[in-house]
Amino acid sequence: MTDLEAALRRAVRGEVGFDTTSRALTTMDASNYRRVPLGVVAPRDADDVAAALEVCRERGVPVVARGGGTSIAGQATGTGVVLDFTRHLNRLVALDPEARTAVVQPGLVLDRLQDAAAPYGLRFGPDPSTHSRCTLGGMIGNNSCGSHSVAWGTTADSVRELTVLTARGRRLRLGQEWAGAPQGLRELVDGDLARLRTGFPDLPRRISGYALDALLPERGADVARSFCGSEGTLGVLTEAVVRLVESPRARALAVLGYADEAGAAEAAAGLLPLGPLTVEGMAVDLVPSTRGLPRGGAWLFVETGGDTEAEARARAEAVVRAADVVDALVVTDPAGQRTLWRVREDASGTATRMPDGSEAWPGWEDCAVPPARLGGYLRDFRGLLTAHGLRGTPYGHFGDGCIHVRIDFDLLTDAGVARFRRFSEELADVVVAHGGSLSGEHGDGQARAELLPRMYGPETVALFERAKAVWDPDDLLNPGMLVRPAPLDANLRFSVLPREPVDVEFGYPSDGGDFSAAVRRCVGVAKCRTTSVSGTGVMCPSFRATGDEQHSTRGRARLLHEMLAGELVTDGWRSTEVRDALDLCLSCKGCRSDCPVEVDMATYKAEFLHHHYAGRRRPAAHYAMGWLPVWLRWTARARLTPVVNALASVRPLAAVAKRLGGIAGEREVPRLAGETFSRWWRGRRREPVGAGDLVVLWPDTFTEHLSPSVGRAAVRVMEAAGLRVALPPTLRGRAVVGDGTTRSALALLTARRGGRVCCGLTYVSTGQLDRARAVLRRTLDLMAPVLETSAPVVVLEPSCAAALRTDLPELLHDDPRAARLASRVLTFAEVLERHAPDWTPPAVNRPAVGQTHCHQHAVLGDTADRRLRDAAGLTGELSGGCCGLAGNFGFEDGHYEVSAACAEDQLLPAVREAPDGAVVLADGFSCRTQLEQLAGVRGRHLAEVLAERLA
Repeated sequence: MTDLEAALRRAVRGEVGFDTTSRALTTMDASNYRRVPLGVVAPRDADDVAAALEVCRERGVPVVARGGGTSIAGQATGTGVVLDFTRHLNRLVALDPEARTAVVQPGLVLDRLQDAAAPYGLRFGPDPSTHSRCTLGGMIGNNSCGSHSVAWGTTADSVRELTVLTARGRRLRLGQEWAGAPQGLRELVDGDLARLRTGFPDLPRRISGYALDALLPERGADVARSFCGSEGTLGVLTEAVVRLVESPRARALAVLGYADEAGAAEAAAGLLPLGPLTVEGMAVDLVPSTRGLPRGGAWLFVETGGDTEAEARARAEAVVRAADVVDALVVTDPAGQRTLWRVREDASGTATRMPDGSEAWPGWEDCAVPPARLGGYLRDFRGLLTAHGLRGTPYGHFGDGCIHVRIDFDLLTDAGVARFRRFSEELADVVVAHGGSLSGEHGDGQARAELLPRMYGPETVALFERAKAVWDPDDLLNPGMLVRPAPLDANLRFSVLPREPVDVEFGYPSDGGDFSAAVRRCVGVAKCRTTSVSGTGVMCPSFRATGDEQHSTRGRARLLHEMLAGELVTDGWRSTEVRDALDLCLSCKGCRSDCPVEVDMATYKAEFLHHHYAGRRRPAAHYAMGWLPVWLRWTARARLTPVVNALASVRPLAAVAKRLGGIAGEREVPRLAGETFSRWWRGRRREPVGAGDLVVLWPDTFTEHLSPSVGRAAVRVMEAAGLRVALPPTLRGRAVVGDGTTRSALALLTARRGGRVCCGLTYVSTGQLDRARAVLRRTLDLMAPVLETSAPVVVLEPSCAAALRTDLPELLHDDPRAARLASRVLTFAEVLERHAPDWTPPAVNRPAVGQTHCHQHAVLGDTADRRLRDAAGLTGELSGGCCGLAGNFGFEDGHYEVSAACAEDQLLPAVREAPDGAVVLADGFSCRTQLEQLAGVRGRHLAEVLAERLA
């Protein structure tokens, strides 16, 4: 243990982490930069902060304060000690509805403040797109704004008082009329009043530099306001009194369509006299689908408020009349507005990929100019991009003249980095020429601080340095930011990654087969750190259960980045730090859809486990549950099902078996079905009947051995819909499409090797990719006759369907048959919708509760399921999240508590609050098992519910 670590452990009551994992998790924020800290401290209170500062000051160790780690300019990284305020200093201390103020700690997430203020009709004005995970301390440090700044201003406009600690341990309470000013600050201002009155651009989004002009006597000498935007370089915030604003009782959203982005930009300023709450802009390049949007190539999102829906709508319609638009849409329905706003909020992640899938990066994320000059600035900006051979799609706060943009810089080669520097220097001059600010929201950090002399001139920058010296004479707090900055092209996070592609098993088609590029997808926007999900969202259940960064998608991506870098995590694929972080990944695939840049941690986990255990003994659970299809097949063939069920019912024997198999002792072993689905099928008939389309029903392991009632129900419903149902062949080369044995009117070749189809899911989820590949190749051989027909493949278990849709073609990327089979896979609802469109399901007419399967949400989509439920009269919305069992995850020893916590996040509360007579829907075997074992509730597949009503 180092002297610094030992001293910190003695001095503070909060956690002190100098281990590899703690440091790796904080090497990066959401910027292009990377700095490796010595350690991380999570202070419990202000006294802990003071103690940590004293220890670091005595040893000359720099300190950086960190909130949600979503900063885009590098200011939330450091080489000394990182103070993490999200673990303990994260409370709402007080809320006074009468005074419209709140007292908050720096680690409080903005949405928690909004939730507390909402019952009083109040809210905090600024609302960045990261509102579900950014902290108030980070917002104050960066002087954050958000989409409503045209109405409610920046964070500085919402700050009343700040309690801060200086690096030398002074506790100051900052406010107006010089309240809390450190010694020497007033003298500095009085000595340079003329410069402070004339040297700062007058525009709504001037965030760059220190806000020293807030200290002018005519502006109230507001020390708290001046502190905002100082990026942790002047003092450490421990508490804040913030102002709340009245939230309109009703809102309407006018979406205005324009031919192009320039047209939208030029129109934005003209709408401000109408008093909108927001004027946001974005172009078609950032919209995955224009469905639901008015016609156009770019849009303004203009929100209006009122005491009633009619008043809000009238104001929105007035905006439409005043705007010269191609097309327009006014939405007053809150759900519809949320859907549209998600399109805008997700742009912060969507923008990290160009339309062709190539990478784009921050660095010039949020320049701001006077709103009336935005159109001209954007034209000059586009011209500069073209001159440098770069691409980027601006979007953002057009009403404030502030745009966000990710640019396809090449930050991997020396030539590309040199171009990045040249472009940055020239763009800074363009911004200044338009009277703008280098930063209009996210701060200067390392990305732009070097260029501040171009905006302010050397004299004003020298004044910034003197102000820093007044607050922090030892230059202990976040050095290298704002004053005496590090070069904008130093400490780039990509420089440590391997230059040659890493040898991997999956194909990573969206990343050119490069695992490093796949890991680089995570840019740190931290949507995975949200503490609640909306709608059917899933990501990231393990973070919500633990609150620990290493168990978030971002945390795991950071550890994989450091593993590839080899500087901090030095064991490569053998890393225990990466293994432990991935251990609580449920492989729910939620990040594949919910992450704006589609990080696919389930695939990365499978890849890592494959390499980590190569040539080594695996955990017992990998053999017990990874090879589950084999054990169940052998049990059925040997007709040992009654024996196995009987032994599993004897608690001492079951306990021994669970211990040997690496299964959690709290779990009950599911009973095996007395008759497998295939055996029932063979006893029923051999040839498909009916006159409709032929469909091939996939006998997945769970339906086959554990829930054959689901298969029987699905057959009954599909046949009632007029479909001809067949099972896949079991003999290679016999072209058996019909009955799952060896007979078929389509038999063309002599049968060779026997076997059954399998999606390989259990092998993939445990990282046994060699075995998965062998199983899948055998499956493709067996399915060859099916692929020669036009028959769809219906998969009842969502996780198996997702494996066939995604894991199969990505793991067997060299076999064209894999993509063909993946394209044939349909869910139960999809096959009915596409192949029996005229069929009307039986009327159930009952409320439904349950949870959309996480793999269904992430990979398959549930649109067809929703329509089928509606047609059957199943009312109500299914919840999001993950059931927590997630295949083998919840059964593995050591996972029970997290598994149960995931179920308590969404699923179990929804079932407890269900109305009388509600149908509990759970299409996945894991979901049904979790419901039964934790709540004593029987969940049913949608096919079972419909089959029951056919009579």
